[in-house]
Amino acid sequence: MEKAIAHIKSDNGETAFHLLEDHLIGTSRLVDQFCLNNDWRPWIKTGALLHDLGKYSNAFQEYIRQSHEWEEGEIENRPGRVEHAIIGALHLWQKNPENTLSKLLPYLVAGHHTGLTDWNYTESGQKKLDFKLEQATQKGLLDWIKDKNIPKEVIEAPVPQKLPQNIKTENCHIWLRMLFSCLVDADYLDTESFMQPTNSIHRSNYPTLNDLKKLFDSFMDTKFSNAPETTVNRIRTDVLLDCRAAAKLQPGLFSLTVPTGGGKTLSGTAFALDHALNFGKKRLIYVIPYTSIIEQTAAIFRSIFGEENVIEHHSNTDIDAETPKSRLAAENWDAPIIVTTNVQFFESLFASRTSRCRKLHNIMDSVVILDEAQMLPPDLLDPILNIIRGLSTLCGVSFVLSTATQPALNKSDILPSGLEGVREIIRDTTTIYKNLNRVQIILPIKEQMPESCESLAEKLCKHEQVLCIVSTRRFAWDLHKTMPSGTLHLSALMCGHHRSEVIAEIKNRLTAKKPVRVISTQVIEAGVDIDFPVVYRALAGLDSIAQAAGRCNREGRMDTGIVHVFLPPKQAPLGLLRKGEDKTREMLACGIQDFLSPDTFHKYFQLFYSGLNSLDKHNIKDLLWKRSDVGLGIFQFRTAATLFQMIEDGASYTVYVQYGDSQKLINSLRFGGPSREVMRKLQRFAVQVPPRLASGLLVLGFLEQLEHGFLITRIPEIYTQETGLQIFGKEYGTEELII
Repeated sequence: MEKAIAHIKSDNGETAFHLLEDHLIGTSRLVDQFCLNNDWRPWIKTGALLHDLGKYSNAFQEYIRQSHEWEEGEIENRPGRVEHAIIGALHLWQKNPENTLSKLLPYLVAGHHTGLTDWNYTESGQKKLDFKLEQATQKGLLDWIKDKNIPKEVIEAPVPQKLPQNIKTENCHIWLRMLFSCLVDADYLDTESFMQPTNSIHRSNYPTLNDLKKLFDSFMDTKFSNAPETTVNRIRTDVLLDCRAAAKLQPGLFSLTVPTGGGKTLSGTAFALDHALNFGKKRLIYVIPYTSIIEQTAAIFRSIFGEENVIEHHSNTDIDAETPKSRLAAENWDAPIIVTTNVQFFESLFASRTSRCRKLHNIMDSVVILDEAQMLPPDLLDPILNIIRGLSTLCGVSFVLSTATQPALNKSDILPSGLEGVREIIRDTTTIYKNLNRVQIILPIKEQMPESCESLAEKLCKHEQVLCIVSTRRFAWDLHKTMPSGTLHLSALMCGHHRSEVIAEIKNRLTAKKPVRVISTQVIEAGVDIDFPVVYRALAGLDSIAQAAGRCNREGRMDTGIVHVFLPPKQAPLGLLRKGEDKTREMLACGIQDFLSPDTFHKYFQLFYSGLNSLDKHNIKDLLWKRSDVGLGIFQFRTAATLFQMIEDGASYTVYVQYGDSQKLINSLRFGGPSREVMRKLQRFAVQVPPRLASGLLVLGFLEQLEHGFLITRIPEIYTQETGLQIFGKEYGTEELII
């Protein structure tokens, strides 16, 4: 009798088989490594052993053995595809159908290719797990099991009869996601070891955190020993010492409140590495609010720890149309240092697709730094805080809320879902803020008129070195056109590689004391280490103004830098930007004594949160925990994933642009399809655009859509050296596409 096979491939003209028994046991061994909680391990080991049970069927074996002429052994879109996941789910359920928990594990197994579906479908019951299990039973889909020579270890894998300790209604969805992540990552990795053994060898070959700490300490010793004796550098030393001391505290929730320019990034990293080694954490995950400001932090980490030890993972490299090849290319965050975005981090934690879920188990037992924590979207704050609490208490994650403008996230009357037990790392934040106050903020007077592009340009041209930050890409584009030739531009319409080049040019001109005028959106307000003598900032939320002030006299080389706050021609668009601007106006009307103090920020955020209609605008809690019964397993994962969007317009499309040497990578994507290496490199050449704009540019012929749904620029003229992707120029006919 031929042994059952799980996968098949053509290798140098010969057909190679991946035995099903080997795949099931191999997947089980991997989940055993991934799942660090002893109480959880029996659940997911059984799921791993039975996830592909359906492949033992005659129908599947005939199907897979006929696939040897296909590019990949298990081509999911091939005609005659045999559904196999429901077989393992059915076998698990029938082991103890009376137990109220009996459908939790079958639910995960049934979705190990299709993802986490909604438990209850409103429009049709035919996709519900209950319906599928009943239908499979009626069809006798397990009748053949007894005639198969299936290893006892597989067929008799035990199903746990009670929930692990500490699993409650509000965190059960997190537990299930972590189990699911262990399963799908183990499944993909064991499959990859057969299908793409060369790629498999390159995974998980990383140095220890202890080795990386030695590199970091050496870097810091050199940096501080060569730093001049200034007030700013003395404060940075104090911040570093506080971070190293706090790293000995028990794992949990921390805040790191340091003014801009106070050394948060490196000192926070020192805390994370020391804390990880003190308490056996696996990795450091550094989460940044915008894709557009991730480059500098990732570059710093790569220079310290080495290119191969840092994964830079944006939101814009995920693949919407999943295929077997794209799943294997997906990131699983197995490196010791991860630099990612709020969008990638939190949307993955609410995701339903397998390629986004596979990395989640690697968040367990890590140290997560939420850089610029004030940028967490307020209208999603309830579900975000639920995840932070759950990961901390259930999954051993230590969180650091790092910011110069600490939001009021502690539990209060205004924020009843707020965090408890958050410990501040800095011993004396008030003194540090007082000593690092090195700018004068000039606020608009009551009767002051809004600035036009022309009047603002006239003021900016009076300064040899000046930075102007505005709140919209359109205003930045219009103002840049009004400025003299040689003025630099920064916005999210420029790819990361392009922005990095512009920032390097800005720094070179500042260092050489050459003229440099910059028009930028808020992409420059966080994570970009630059130092201008004069900064102009369009009126915005108080936190944004403070961030802009952090780009002025950053190193304290002048007695006082000047920050001008001006009224823009138009108010910010309706939504959170407008609310932030309005709350700043309210505080200005009441008078602000100390603009950059922690107390002022606390009052601002309390005022801001109190004015919101909801901290959970899509009622995510109703979908995942408020109305869910752990035993019944009523979880609407797919609906929650669709609704939980960190970007206000609900979605964005990624366009890979022709810039620098990106054409070689685009050709690799075009002719070879996605691979982890190519997708990592292409991140540097990506621009995010709204769906409606992407569709319009496609129709106009400015973009091309490749296989797997990837968008690329079709003509060089659509992307320029000056301002990036040209979506406002009338000559391109895209003006009317902008909302």
